[in-house]
Amino acid sequence: MADKVVQSLPQNTPSGKAELGKIEVAPEVIEVIAGIATTEVEGVSKTRGNFATGVVEKFGKKVHGKGIKTEWTEEGLIVDVYCFVQYGVSVAKVAKQVQTQIREAIANMTSHITKEVNVHITGIQFDQSNDAKTE
Repeated sequence: MADKVVQSLPQNTPSGKAELGKIEVAPEVIEVIAGIATTEVEGVSKTRGNFATGVVEKFGKKVHGKGIKTEWTEEGLIVDVYCFVQYGVSVAKVAKQVQTQIREAIANMTSHITKEVNVHITGIQFDQSNDAKTE
C-alpha cells in the first residue's frame, strides 16, 4: 500500500524577517479554510463527505474540511468543492459566491492565490418542514 505523501505549501516570508525561518501550511489547513468559507455562503445546505466523516460527525465532532479536495500543482493551488444547495436558490449564483468566498478566504489567511476553485453541486436539499406538513 502506498503511503500518502503530505505536501506542505510554502508561505512567503514577510519582508525583513528572512532570518526567522520558513512558514509552511498543511493542505488540511487549506481544506478547513475552504470548508468554513463554503458553509458561510447563503444557499449552501451542506458539503458532501464520505463514510468516515459521517461516522465522526455522528459522535459530535465537526469536520470542517468535509467535501473539499485540494491539489497543489506547478501552476498553482486547485480546490474542488462538493456541496448541496437548498431548493429554490439559483445554483449558478451560489456556485459563483462559493468560488469568490473561497478565493478571498484563502488569499486573506495564507496569501496564496488559487488557480482554480471548482464547485461541484452534488445535490439539492429540500426543506424538511414540507415533509412534516404532508403527513
